[in-house]
Amino acid sequence: MTLTPSRGLYLYLETMRIAFDDAIVTDDEAQILRILAQALGVAPSDTAECRAVVAGEVASPFDDGSEFGGHQVGDATTYQSALIAALDDDIISEDEWAMLDHLRHIIGLQADEHALIEESIRAMSEVDELGQRRVERLERYLTVCTF
Repeated sequence: MTLTPSRGLYLYLETMRIAFDDAIVTDDEAQILRILAQALGVAPSDTAECRAVVAGEVASPFDDGSEFGGHQVGDATTYQSALIAALDDDIISEDEWAMLDHLRHIIGLQADEHALIEESIRAMSEVDELGQRRVERLERYLTVCTF
């Protein structure tokens, strides 16, 4: 099976590269990758081939990816989903930070968009049973990964 180049696949592959940088994918990283695959429209059948691309076993469907980078509608929501997934486990690991930071950079998320995402997470904390813990982890994340 051959991967068909798309923006979603490009973002997924680029984020997956960061997850596999240390050759170990933690459960937390796998959770973020699952959420990204759903949000970016990467079919479950394509994720194994993506892993083969990252491992260098299969050629990448992208020459340089420049046509797939940059900011587009829906990127902030995708990033927010990944950030919430990272916040909902006990600790945001350095590997998760790296994945989120890389995703934020390749989609070109602006500081004002990040601020809106933060506000949204804070607002959800009042009605979500995990909300307060999520906000506490968000504060720790923001001290390490400043915008």
